[in-house]
Amino acid sequence: MKYLTIFISASVVNNFVLSYFLGICPFIGVSNKIDSAIGMGMAVTFVMSLTACISWLINHFVLIGLNLPFLEYAAFILVIASLVQLVEMFIKKTAPALYQALGIYLPLITTNCAILGLALLGVLREYTLVENLFFGVGAGVGFTLALIIMAGIREELELADVPVSLQGAGITLITAGLLALSFMGFAGII
Repeated sequence: MKYLTIFISASVVNNFVLSYFLGICPFIGVSNKIDSAIGMGMAVTFVMSLTACISWLINHFVLIGLNLPFLEYAAFILVIASLVQLVEMFIKKTAPALYQALGIYLPLITTNCAILGLALLGVLREYTLVENLFFGVGAGVGFTLALIIMAGIREELELADVPVSLQGAGITLITAGLLALSFMGFAGII
């Protein structure tokens, strides 16, 4: 039950994009089409899951073991950058169309503050390895969920009669704000 609570909390209640406002750049940049949103969401979920495991292992066995907690940020950024490079090479080789669709946002996963936030929050909350894994997967699923919902809304907005003054960034930010408000309704669940 504890693992399910951590998963639901990370994916819905405390959604990284819509509650903590982490990862806004790819959220706004890649949410034009559902296909690219799904691809980016899967890539981010994969990186978050691996980051949760590897950062926990590095923190507990290297940083704490050698009394080097001040190297947390550098170690976690190095882990994230390495994982993103692996994901980028894999997507480029296996799905060139998705690689082109994601464009600059794929390497920007490295600087995605949601992933660094995940690594740091896992340490702060003192999760075990399994709890941290559920936290990472839940956060990735929540990121993907937010991307897909936003992409669906934005695809529908292309067919809507949006006033000229709100077209583009205006309606996108209003939509993101309303989506964040709707996710706040889950705050009392867990």
